[in-house]
Amino acid sequence: MNEKFFSLPAEKQQRIIDAGFQVFAGNSYKKSPVGEIAAAAGISKSLLFFYFQNKKELYLFLWEKAADITLEYLTEYHCYDSDDLFEMMERGMTAKLQMMQEYPRMSFFAVRAFYEKDPEISGEIQRSYREHFDRKAMEALRAVRREDFVPGLDLNMMYREMYWASEGYLWEMVQRGELDTGQMKRDFGELLRFWKSVYLKKS
Repeated sequence: MNEKFFSLPAEKQQRIIDAGFQVFAGNSYKKSPVGEIAAAAGISKSLLFFYFQNKKELYLFLWEKAADITLEYLTEYHCYDSDDLFEMMERGMTAKLQMMQEYPRMSFFAVRAFYEKDPEISGEIQRSYREHFDRKAMEALRAVRREDFVPGLDLNMMYREMYWASEGYLWEMVQRGELDTGQMKRDFGELLRFWKSVYLKKS
């Protein structure tokens, strides 16, 4: 990436970032015109390519920006600081819902990017995701109180199942074009209560 982008005033940088989130959030990678991003940012297409070599570089920059902001929220809400898995998940969802309220376009973009199938970028997105989130989640999972769960339970598989369900729910919301954070909080609360009833030891 051209370092001249970082020499821009913060307001101009943010305008380009917001324009990228806006356009990429509404379309697949392939169908997102760079000219539309430039127009939304109030600059020419050639100037956008002066800051970023190509669409791929811009897309991956935006992904890393979204990942960094997500990690900031997860850290602020102490999502990985508990030995109670369900408390950890509840904190994580609370953090993400708050982030969605404050950064709706970025949130739409991040979910869409995670499921992007274009081979030009999908591999790099998934590698970045594993580096940012999977490793931290697995470290946190090793610290949970295993004695709280039913005997013989495969915690890694249980976590994967809950993770897939949560991400699938977010993808469904994005496909609908809506982010009703109040409804999402209620739905996730129901999921947590169900998982607790299935996986925790009966007191």
